[in-house]
Amino acid sequence: MTSTRALPDFPWDRLAPAAGQARAHPDGIVDLSVGTPVDATPKVIRDALAEASDAPGYPLTAGTDALRNGAADWLRRRFGADVPSAAVLPVIGTKELVAWLPTLLQATSVGFPELAYPTYDVGALLAGASSQRVDALTALGPARLDLLWVNSPANPTGRVLPAEHLRKVVEWGRERGTVIASDECYCDLYYDEAPPLSILSPEVTGGSLDGVLAVHSMSKRSNLAGYRAGFVAGDPALVARLLEVRKHAGMIVPAPVQAAMVAALGDDEHVVAQRERYAERRRQLLPALESCGFVVEGSAAGLYLWATRNEDCWATVDWLAQRGILVAPGEFYGPSGSRHVRVALTATDERVAAAVTRLK
Repeated sequence: MTSTRALPDFPWDRLAPAAGQARAHPDGIVDLSVGTPVDATPKVIRDALAEASDAPGYPLTAGTDALRNGAADWLRRRFGADVPSAAVLPVIGTKELVAWLPTLLQATSVGFPELAYPTYDVGALLAGASSQRVDALTALGPARLDLLWVNSPANPTGRVLPAEHLRKVVEWGRERGTVIASDECYCDLYYDEAPPLSILSPEVTGGSLDGVLAVHSMSKRSNLAGYRAGFVAGDPALVARLLEVRKHAGMIVPAPVQAAMVAALGDDEHVVAQRERYAERRRQLLPALESCGFVVEGSAAGLYLWATRNEDCWATVDWLAQRGILVAPGEFYGPSGSRHVRVALTATDERVAAAVTRLK
């Protein structure tokens, strides 16, 4: 049965009153509500974009050989995953892919985590599909889904799924013919644990890519949110299916952006440097929040601190806004987040220092 629900209001519009209050602070707002990068795009990437800027012809929807090979090499280097270059497809930022994947796959039923990025549900709505919040596969019983999203490291909680969990999800999907799509856009931003695995890691897949897709973004790791650059990789048959539809729909990554992605995927040094920047901001914000009575849960990876004062999330949003600090209410990510807030690490060092001072 298809969904008849209307699209929800854009959640961030509801933050306008709190944002106004935070902006009224004498020293200005510290905006920790949205995970938008604030640090410079690395020069090696900007140079590649500039060198490819003379691009009068149409780019390839499938991506250049250099890009597909570069992504396959990175997946092998980062996760030990053996993915054919033909099973890599560039996308116009991963939010686009998340929103349209149910439609591209003609899915009629979609599952996603209990606490989750709102676009998973929006994608189901756009496809006219039913949707369900799923953290425990046993809760589904004999029910079958066409598409199940996993997200590790997770937004908003920073939870990292271990190999055993991911392996069980993949096995469950293969038994039922469910496509498992893993949103891994925060995989290179980790702090307290070993590097997160991919759904494509051999210890998860058993060496087969059947039924699995991994979605990777350049926005977070490489400060490329303004470029709209990402890719999906995995099951060659599924990627070929996506490519065919995207060619008809004109869903093409611009040629200069493809060249910039090649440079970003080929350079690991800038990723390490950016991870350390976020780690230092985390080292400052986390104890500052705890000193005010917050409990920070999970948050071992990703760009956020998932924090609670055991009160309604909007009361916490208002309390922080009075101090000129804007955060996201947890209910944006699902009903079970109603007593939490999401605090982003994406502010300049100066603004993070200002937030810490205000929390003392």
